[in-house]
Amino acid sequence: MARPRTFDEDKVLDAAGDAFWARGYEATSTRELSAVTGLTASSLYAAFGDKQTLFRRAFDRYLGQTLHERMTRLGGLPSPALAITTFFHEMIERSLADPQHRGCLLANSAAGAAPEDTKLKEAVADELKRIERFFQDRFTAGQAVGEIPAKHDAADAAANLLAVLMGIRVFARARPERNLLTAAVRPMLTAFDLPPLP
Repeated sequence: MARPRTFDEDKVLDAAGDAFWARGYEATSTRELSAVTGLTASSLYAAFGDKQTLFRRAFDRYLGQTLHERMTRLGGLPSPALAITTFFHEMIERSLADPQHRGCLLANSAAGAAPEDTKLKEAVADELKRIERFFQDRFTAGQAVGEIPAKHDAADAAANLLAVLMGIRVFARARPERNLLTAAVRPMLTAFDLPPLP
């Protein structure tokens, strides 16, 4: 009979996720994962299978607590246009509040995925499509209620919004400066007749 687990799985995933977020998947060693989680390598692999599975579990938990929560919450705002602007405002504030300047685990994974790691690349692509759908849905809803002019193409706008989002998340890692991040966002919001940043 297998011995019951004596650790908090969510805490282990959070600790592992922080390590992957700070160092990247490839650069995070099993020794480092053991150190931050408090589990031996054999215990980690017995619980999660392998490093890739541990990363995916931590990655999914990170997205659920950050990106997915934000899209669900903001998707319920009465103003679809304000939901888009608030999304960017919160991302800027989150980036600036991180003392380690880690950027975004999703953006970091998009940039750092090995060419042969097709599963990770597919997971990243799926999440980027999810963000793009959120932007397009909110944009279309804003046009339907007259908040956003119909002259804009919602699909093109969503692609633009996604590109700027990924750009500021990279900036947040290398140059976490408020003026830089807001300057990257403001013209885009103006171009699509969206509310300004607060």
